[in-house]
Amino acid sequence: MAPVPLTPDLVGSLVLAAVALAVLVKAAGVTVDSLVALARAYDVPDAVVASTLVALGTSLPELGSHLVASLGIVSGTLDPAVASATVMGGNMGSSTVQQTLLVGLFLVGFGRVTLSHAFRRSTYYPMLAAFALTFIVVVDGHVSRLDGLALLVAFVAYAYWTVTTHGRVESLPETASADPRRDAVAAFVGFLLVLGSAFVVLRVVDDLVVTLGLNGSMVGVVTIGLAAALPELSTVVESLRRKTPDLALGTLVGSNVVNPLVGFGLGGVVSTYTVPPSVIRWDLPFKFLVGLALVGIASREGWVIRRREGAWLVIAYFVFVSVRFLLFAV
Repeated sequence: MAPVPLTPDLVGSLVLAAVALAVLVKAAGVTVDSLVALARAYDVPDAVVASTLVALGTSLPELGSHLVASLGIVSGTLDPAVASATVMGGNMGSSTVQQTLLVGLFLVGFGRVTLSHAFRRSTYYPMLAAFALTFIVVVDGHVSRLDGLALLVAFVAYAYWTVTTHGRVESLPETASADPRRDAVAAFVGFLLVLGSAFVVLRVVDDLVVTLGLNGSMVGVVTIGLAAALPELSTVVESLRRKTPDLALGTLVGSNVVNPLVGFGLGGVVSTYTVPPSVIRWDLPFKFLVGLALVGIASREGWVIRRREGAWLVIAYFVFVSVRFLLFAV
């Protein structure tokens, strides 16, 4: 493929996409913080907040992109194949960054973590189950409304189970909202900004796919996929500073339950999706096998994982991106 000249229009589109991605991530953070503060003000139980607002909030950039893409598909403003591939690629890219690169970097920095029975039961095994269920749903190359509903029901069942068993504990802000009306407005405006910036990103990606001749799924991986993982990077840094491994692992692994079940489910219910081959042939099998391999290694080591496993996870991320670029870039 011949190199594409950097015309002023192309540069302008790239700058616009970068700004929109930054707004998307920042607005998602403001929305989540405001909603959690409101929940604390009205004495919503921590287990409920952790399993709903925090779980969904850390994936809000991906979920907002899915919703906007689906509305664009239904209204005819976005190409169905490109929009589907972009948000599904972004979903897989973001969750793989979290599962491999960020978990790996956290282990390299922290040194040694024990995967407790409670963590495996409440978060890690459900992540593997989410990958398996999503693969079963998408393997025919299409996510129907019934498929999407099945994924959403699976997440609701998981959230209900975590709330009733208190199997998942998150570190939540201690300060309740001092001005509920202000925080409600901030959450609403933040959510609108998430949707607006996601629409801008998807429209730019739609044009770039035509201009550069790339696969929309690959573009999604390197744009939405990387940008949407930035909030979790801050969680890793904070967990290293506070020496709280459960916070980092709970967030990073928990997002891998939310992303496929709610993201693919929401899109399927609203508009249906055409699934790009990369998701079926590479993304989900890779994620499942890496997750299974870590379980096998940890079980032989007394459920302890160390810097060595962290380094392998970092390498696994670059393997994921390299193979995806070589085999599914166009």
